[in-house]
Amino acid sequence: MKEQVREAYGEKPLSPRRDPLHELISTILSQRTNWRDEDAAYQELRTLGDWDAIIAAPTEQVAHAIRRSNYPESKAPRIQQTLVAIRDSPGGYDLDFLKNMPVKDALKWLTDLPGVGVKTASLVLLFNYARPVFPVDTHVHRVSTRVGAIPKMGEQAAHKALLKLLPPDPPFLYELHINLLTHGQRVCSWHHPKCGVCVLRARCDAFAVFGGRVPSWKG
Repeated sequence: MKEQVREAYGEKPLSPRRDPLHELISTILSQRTNWRDEDAAYQELRTLGDWDAIIAAPTEQVAHAIRRSNYPESKAPRIQQTLVAIRDSPGGYDLDFLKNMPVKDALKWLTDLPGVGVKTASLVLLFNYARPVFPVDTHVHRVSTRVGAIPKMGEQAAHKALLKLLPPDPPFLYELHINLLTHGQRVCSWHHPKCGVCVLRARCDAFAVFGGRVPSWKG
């Protein structure tokens, strides 16, 4: 599967795209939100000041700043609570201790933060610290299930199921994540997937059953 999506979308070298705390907060903002609105919400959030200023700001002001992200009223208090927990941790706002912590412990530390799930934790660990984890967002989950790499299950369970199938090689995991995400956005979409141009069609269980009429994804 990796070779087919690489041929379609290219090689993706593993290199941090932004600092760890930016990655963490932006991934919280990205939930049910497209990348343009996520970025706009993050940029306006940072106009409130540094992390301490964001913690101190009225929650309603934080929610207004991130209004381009869906569900700002629920994300705002979670972001503030997460920042408080990070600020009060031994490393403060510096998350670099995660690079040497055992992966299992690093995942637990991150997922113990308010509003941080396994997808967000995995993104930070893989993207910023090249740890051998595999983030599963809605696109990766949908493509992997339709193709038949894993049976139908929730996203959280899919993280573990897919990681068992894949080599513990961070560059491999990063490229596969990015390319499957892109494939889910462009081809294997929620509604009316474009099976006629799908590079995974020959090995796709859903296409074998439904042909070019793969039903909409139910999650």
